[in-house]
Amino acid sequence: MSHSQPISHAVHILNVEPGYEGQRIDNFLINYLKGVPKSLVYRILRRGEVRVNKGRIKASYRLQVGDQVRVPPVRMADKAEPSRVDSRLLDRLEAAILYEDKRLLVLNKPSGIAVHGGSGLNFGVIEALRQLRPEERQLELVHRLDRDTSGCLLIAKRRSALRTLHELMRGNGIDKRYIALVKGNWHRDRLEVNVPLLKNTLQGGERIVTVDPRGKESVTRFSVRERLGEWMLVEARLLTGRTHQIRVHAAHLGTPILGDDKYGDSAANKEIKELGLKRLFLHAETLRFRWPEAKQDEVFKAALEPSLEQLLNRMRAQLN
Repeated sequence: MSHSQPISHAVHILNVEPGYEGQRIDNFLINYLKGVPKSLVYRILRRGEVRVNKGRIKASYRLQVGDQVRVPPVRMADKAEPSRVDSRLLDRLEAAILYEDKRLLVLNKPSGIAVHGGSGLNFGVIEALRQLRPEERQLELVHRLDRDTSGCLLIAKRRSALRTLHELMRGNGIDKRYIALVKGNWHRDRLEVNVPLLKNTLQGGERIVTVDPRGKESVTRFSVRERLGEWMLVEARLLTGRTHQIRVHAAHLGTPILGDDKYGDSAANKEIKELGLKRLFLHAETLRFRWPEAKQDEVFKAALEPSLEQLLNRMRAQLN
C-alpha cells in the first residue's frame, strides 16, 4: 500500500500487507487519505462506509495481515499530485543520511527544514524521503525535531521497527542528547529541570509552550560542556519529549538558547548574530538505543554544521 494519492471518485479495495498489522484503522486511513480532514475519516467510519472483510468496524479496529479494506469514494483536496520536492533539497537530504539498513534510516537533519508538511508547508523531511525512496512504502517518522533544530532524526522503514522504537521511547529506552549554546552561566556544572509544560496555540495558529502547573511533567538534565565567557555550550538530555522542551527549560533557568526567536533574549540574539549565528543553536547530537534482540547499543552521532563549529572557534579565540 503506497503513499500515492487515491483517486477521489472510485471505491478502493486494499489488501493489508505485512508490516501494517496492529495499526488502528483510523490511523491507517488518515495516512492513506492524505489531505482529507480527520473529521471526514471518522464520519465515513461511523457511517459504516469503510468495511473490513465486508463488515463494519469501529475506529479502534486493529488491522491484520490479509484484511481487505474497502475505502469509499472521498472528495480529495484539489491538489491530487503531491508537491514535487526541489532536487537540490533532495540532494541535501541524501547527503545528510548518516546510516541506513533494512529497518531504519538516520538523518542529520539540516536546520530550517520541517520534519513534515502542514501549516502552510507543502512538504517536509518525510515527504522528501518518500520521494527519494519511492520503493520504501512504509517510511514513517519515529519522533520529531523542531524545524530550526538540526541533528539526529530517526525514520522507520518498517511498521514493525516503528512499533519497537515507539515502545522504547515510552520506556525511556532511547537516550537523546542535544547540544545548545546559551547566554549566561550556572554556578553548577549539572542541573536537572523538572517543571511542567503546557502547550498553547495563539490566535495566529502559532504554537507556544509555557511553564504551567497544569501542564505535563517535563524533565531535562543539563550539563556544561564548555564555558565561553558570558556564554555556555551545554548538553541537554531529554527524559520526556515535550514540544520545545529544551528551549523552554533553558529559558526558565534564565539562560535562553541563542538564536531562539520564540523563547530567547533578543539583545543576546542580536549580539551573537554579529558573531555569525544565523539560526537556533540547538542540535540533536547523539541517539542511543538497543533493539530488543541485540547484544549491544546502536549509537548515532551527528556532527555540527561547519557554521556552528566556526562560531565556537571565533568565541574561543576571543577568550584567549
